[in-house]
Amino acid sequence: MDIAIPQAHAPDEHRVALTPAGVHSLVIAGHTVFVESGAGAGAGFTDASYSAVGAHIAYGPEEIYARGDLLLTIDGVPENALPMVRPGQVVAGFLHLAVTPRRIIDALAAAGASTLSYEAIRRNDGIAPVLLPMSEIGGRLMPQLAAHLLETPSGGRGTLLAPIPGVPSAEVVILGAGRVGGNAAYGFSSWGVQTTVLDQDMDRLRAVEQICRGHVTTRLATESALAHVLPFADVVIGAVKVPHGRAPKLVSAAMVATMKPRSVIIDVAIDEGGCIETSRPTTHSNPTYLASGVLHYAVPNIPSAVARTAAHALNNALLPFALRIASQGLERAAQQDDAIARGIGLLNGQPYTSHIEQALEHS
Repeated sequence: MDIAIPQAHAPDEHRVALTPAGVHSLVIAGHTVFVESGAGAGAGFTDASYSAVGAHIAYGPEEIYARGDLLLTIDGVPENALPMVRPGQVVAGFLHLAVTPRRIIDALAAAGASTLSYEAIRRNDGIAPVLLPMSEIGGRLMPQLAAHLLETPSGGRGTLLAPIPGVPSAEVVILGAGRVGGNAAYGFSSWGVQTTVLDQDMDRLRAVEQICRGHVTTRLATESALAHVLPFADVVIGAVKVPHGRAPKLVSAAMVATMKPRSVIIDVAIDEGGCIETSRPTTHSNPTYLASGVLHYAVPNIPSAVARTAAHALNNALLPFALRIASQGLERAAQQDDAIARGIGLLNGQPYTSHIEQALEHS
């Protein structure tokens, strides 16, 4: 198969789908790989490093979209490149179809393309293997990110995240005990930060408590519990995900208004619409804004802040699926692997799984 790796197009997106090592694996398996010039630069991979393992360098989007039968992107196809998509082409990436504008989905369908959403690839046990490392990175970035945002020059309350003798730590509330929330809770509790984790799944709360060795407070996520913890929080992290759907709005604008002045909200769920009513997408270049006196951070591609680490982790997770699809084709690979099947939205322009139909209904 001819495989193409385009440059990412979202603001401040520096990740790349495969590292040179991953490309080499595809090449020695007999496939042809095209890498758009500069695609790996943000993660520290030069064109020469890809050429050295057998990749062909493409100079411009016209060439890269013309060459690849399988497009391994980070963030899908930019709107100005949609006319270049052709029938049978597979567009793979963190597509987030639940929040993708209807016109883009319609254009991909009209082109007869197929889509594979990395975040929707899900095994029978519920694990999303390609999304998993990005969630781990996002969670582990939370303590250092929260610490920075709390600083006075960042617009925060001027509160040190960790405790010092005689002065307690900041108070952190995490909404969601999944991969992001669990990794964040581990990091905060390791720093001695007062951390409360809320979730509707008691098994997840038990797991987080065990991981953190009891150094966190866990609560069932009810409206009354939220109303109780938010006014005391210095940092609130929204880490709620719903497979194939928009994130629920757990925190209303009225709840945000009860929070401390210059406290911090980090809405990790913003790539699926956000779980805080006052959230709107921001970028790494301009990451924060004030709403109701609360500092909001809502960058959709948080792992891009550590693009090299994220690229290595994504490569490790994505490569087995890329090899299978390249050798068997998307449709046959989906027939043999339920995880791949769950990740397909469109197949040759036609809805393939229920989540694409849900995306069309809500777009």
